Amino acid sequence: MLDLVTLMQGAQPTGADLAAAAKNANALLGAGLGLGLAVIGVGLGIGRIGGQAVEAIARQPEASGDIRGAMILTAALIEGVGLAALVFALLFKLIA
Repeated sequence: MLDLVTLMQGAQPTGADLAAAAKNANALLGAGLGLGLAVIGVGLGIGRIGGQAVEAIARQPEASGDIRGAMILTAALIEGVGLAALVFALLFKLIA
């Protein structure tokens, strides 16, 4: 990343500094896009699970315990995917 003191002095970045800044910007852009897509997918998945579980419980109220347990387990697995995406995005930020 560009040195703050260099920017404050008005010097233009050259060569390696400019290449490092471009690499960092591209890595952060990719991490942000990937995390955004993962969050959208997680939100859609959990919403669908909740909706389908409510419909299933409305059809068979006697099976509500089993449906609720399966719903919570599946939602936890989907949230794990979102957490993994967050960790990968932070790793990309630290590596770049």
